[in-house]
Amino acid sequence: MGMTARLAERSRHGLLDAFGRHPDSVWIVVEGVEVSIPFGDLEKGNIVVVQAGEMIPADGAVTEGMATVDQHILTGEARPVERGSGEQVFGSTIVLSGKIHVQVEKAGEESTVSKITEILNSTVDFESSTQLRAKLLSERLVKPTLIAGGVALPLLGFNGALAVINAHPGQKLMIIGPITIMNYLNLASKQGILIKDGRSLELLNQVDTLVFDKTGTLTETQPHVGGIHCHADYDEDEVLRFAAAAESKQTHPLARAIIQEAERRSLVLPTIDDSEYKIGYGLTVEIEGKQVHVGSERFMAAENLPMPVDLQQRQTLCNREGYTLVVVAVDNRVIGGIELLPTIRPEAKAVIAQLKRRENIEHMYIISGDNEIPTRKLAQELGIDNYFAETLPENKAGLIQQLQREGRFICYVGDGINDSIALKKSQVSISLRGASTIATDTAQIVLMDQGLTNLDPLFDLAAGFNRNMDRTFTLTLI
Repeated sequence: MGMTARLAERSRHGLLDAFGRHPDSVWIVVEGVEVSIPFGDLEKGNIVVVQAGEMIPADGAVTEGMATVDQHILTGEARPVERGSGEQVFGSTIVLSGKIHVQVEKAGEESTVSKITEILNSTVDFESSTQLRAKLLSERLVKPTLIAGGVALPLLGFNGALAVINAHPGQKLMIIGPITIMNYLNLASKQGILIKDGRSLELLNQVDTLVFDKTGTLTETQPHVGGIHCHADYDEDEVLRFAAAAESKQTHPLARAIIQEAERRSLVLPTIDDSEYKIGYGLTVEIEGKQVHVGSERFMAAENLPMPVDLQQRQTLCNREGYTLVVVAVDNRVIGGIELLPTIRPEAKAVIAQLKRRENIEHMYIISGDNEIPTRKLAQELGIDNYFAETLPENKAGLIQQLQREGRFICYVGDGINDSIALKKSQVSISLRGASTIATDTAQIVLMDQGLTNLDPLFDLAAGFNRNMDRTFTLTLI
């Protein structure tokens, strides 16, 4: 194996080994006792004990304890994160401080890092168009090189003729390309960008139109409390306290937003005596001897609880603006409503401004299932001129194809939840779903930190890759 080939192989192993590390042995809890077992014997359902300085051996959920975890190998984020009971952790990440028990959900080849390694292993074998061009040229140069060697033989002797033949650029062209690809995949992974399809690095340079999904991409999946409207002599904290207590056992985004607002106000929540969850409508609970209803206007109507005129007017406004109004009633009397607004990602405006400065990006669109007004307001706030509102998931792909028929080269940025077909139809697709779904994500590129921050650097990376490949191609021929 030549020096160049050895360098390529070393680059390949360096990239893959970064995700392939694991401890030789792990500690698990067996009948209340901590026992050491080989890493290879770890199974789904085991409770693993991980202390400060140790590597988490598998994907799972924390069942006990609190720890600070370094996840930069997956997300590219240098800042450590805190993880406690019920929260997700990933294999090959490091506990910096604290001690946690983790119930294994995915071990061995099923773990996130193993899936990443598998994806990278296939991606490094991708051949760019520059490489294919180089291979074709290399094949065409074989015959002229042999002729040149034959001409050189009587003039320069055997060694001279051999030198002429060895000057054939084919071998260099075959090896330098993969090295460049692996270097850029390594750079991307260090920034928290997983390239699942190497072609996307080339195609990003051709993109002239960016299409953003709204919910989960430009906005957070969880809204925030924008206002509390009171009635019947109750104040804001009282309305919020009843609502948060009723929602305390729920995990959906609206419930989390209400509970977080109560926590922000340091409200002490009463214990729920009994609860009955009516799917699609709301909650009926017993709190401090009072019957509490929490839900939509429709839920209140179903429970024969009339809405005060001021709240009816607020509901009409919320419907028009695309906001959510959670209504609260105590002892068969509506006492107020909590207005929930979409939360724009904090980095979204700056990222959109960066992307608009790129010469090749000519158009940007927002695509949303929400109604016209909130979609238009978001577009205006972010400085995006075009949008599609009230779009069903199954119609998103059709809009992408419509833009393509108009000659657009599309990069679709979504969360991958209800837009998998649109992701597939686009020339380049980017997902924000992060590490937990890389195996099933249909996107070509995954932003592992689940934010937009790395979007502009990704385009820089792609531009650098293409410049480097073209330069390498030219210099090798010279």
